[in-house]
Amino acid sequence: MSEQPAPADHARQQLEPDTADELRAYAARTRESAAQLAAVLEDIAINGLPSAEDCTPWEELRETHLARLTAQRPAVA
Repeated sequence: MSEQPAPADHARQQLEPDTADELRAYAARTRESAAQLAAVLEDIAINGLPSAEDCTPWEELRETHLARLTAQRPAVA
């Protein structure tokens, strides 16, 4: 992404302050997630893959995530 301003012949539409704040917050969350992923990948590159005994099975991770999604969703009558 570029830090350069847009060309003068193409005016940019300004965002509402609340929308701009929400966009900045999303960017910060995305940046944090990317940094966490990069840290994990760097750890794997340095130390290798963890042993299977030290890992959580994907089925368990899936069930935990589905339970979290179900708890967030309002019940349908």
